[in-house]
Amino acid sequence: MSNSERTAPQRPAAAPSEGDATAVAAETDAETRADRLGGLGRVLIAVYIVLALGATFRSIYQIISKFNEAPLAYSLSALSGIVYIVASIALIKRRGVWRRIAWGALIFELAGVLIVGALSIFAPQLFAHPSVWSGFGSGYLYIPLVLPVLGLIWLSRTGKAAQA
Repeated sequence: MSNSERTAPQRPAAAPSEGDATAVAAETDAETRADRLGGLGRVLIAVYIVLALGATFRSIYQIISKFNEAPLAYSLSALSGIVYIVASIALIKRRGVWRRIAWGALIFELAGVLIVGALSIFAPQLFAHPSVWSGFGSGYLYIPLVLPVLGLIWLSRTGKAAQA
């Protein structure tokens, strides 16, 4: 048997109808908009990465060198660093399960900032030293308070673009 006999004849592909082409173009356009990182997305991810690095390395130093002075504050700083790392990765990937992880991380972060912020004001004896979230993030120019709100807004808007 020759090579030409072994291969099936190639049939020309049917040309897509105008309706099919429009549907494919609309779907591709929606995916492109959902994948595209706008200016706000880039800034959010950059700030999350900076906070992740800053909070994590600061908490590691504090835990190693003086954990007994303020164990709650330093543990909360380490927790915030972990949350910022997870949020950074999830916002970068932001598709499928990572989108849900991003929502969870940002909601957890906002709750942490609000709870720790309130406790640091109404029960300051709990915090011998400030954590990242103490005073609603005042030691970090209130970025820990504003950032999850902006992130949640961005996620909801990019989610609408992906659904369109």
